[in-house]
Amino acid sequence: MFKRLFWVGLGVVTGVVAVSKAQAYVKANTPDKARQFLLGPDQENVGMRTLEGLVNEFTQVRRTREAELNNRYIDKLQ
Repeated sequence: MFKRLFWVGLGVVTGVVAVSKAQAYVKANTPDKARQFLLGPDQENVGMRTLEGLVNEFTQVRRTREAELNNRYIDKLQ
């Protein structure tokens, strides 16, 4: 269990480092118009916007699925 947790944690850390290095490379070596196309106009908060989008999408899908299950089981009870 601890080995698996270690490797998953190591993978997450490696992914975060790789993404931050890639973003730093893009910021340093691309023209402003290309950076705005890739990262958007707010280039400092790309990670936070991405995380916020993922959380919002997850919440929307979760609520939709909960409503579907509630309707299905409420119909069976009545």
